[in-house]
Amino acid sequence: MDQEIRIFGAVAVRPAVLALIPRFEAATAYTVAVKFELNPTVKKQIEAGEAFDLVIINQHMVQDLTALGRVKPGSQVAFGRISMGVAAKAGSRPLDIGSVKAFEHALKSARSIAYAADGSSGGYFCDLLERLGIAGEVKPRLVGISGGQTAQAVARGEAELGVVPVTSILAAAPDVMLVGRFPAELQSYIDFAIGISADPRDTEAAKQLSEFLMSADVDSSLAATGIERR
Repeated sequence: MDQEIRIFGAVAVRPAVLALIPRFEAATAYTVAVKFELNPTVKKQIEAGEAFDLVIINQHMVQDLTALGRVKPGSQVAFGRISMGVAAKAGSRPLDIGSVKAFEHALKSARSIAYAADGSSGGYFCDLLERLGIAGEVKPRLVGISGGQTAQAVARGEAELGVVPVTSILAAAPDVMLVGRFPAELQSYIDFAIGISADPRDTEAAKQLSEFLMSADVDSSLAATGIERR
């Protein structure tokens, strides 16, 4: 019977990881079971005792789980980073967000803007509105979406625009389109890391999967889903 490796990861990396699993399984005797939640939920559930072999979440959260004894010391490796982007329903009119001024204008002109109410990206976006001095004007039109469904909410017409990691926008195609990434001056990259459980079912299996996900052979696949290597 094949050994199963359990990945517990953030919703933002789901498209990339799901695209790679068949390659790993075809090359090894292992099968991979996956579970995805928002970053804070992954951390909370692992702290509460959720079983896993490999975790892929924000770098600082992997460090926290290592300090708590849930991730094996020395096993953390940087997986990649994801930029923030703006989503619109497929077929929407083109929108200029290439400069800070154009970005602010687009936000102030939108009828409604979906964001991740309980995710890391949502917190950054709300802080950004405060820094830009447009929170008072924009926040009344924000639509908080839970469960990592921000891009899908745009597809359903629940908001005119969505602010979410680029991976989630690309994964929602063809119903949703990527209007563009945040202007360089405002861009916030969300960094992700891999950690191996302090108590994995099979240490060697978990190590092999971690090495596969970090290999240069998968870089092009990751880039196609919106994940950039550092």
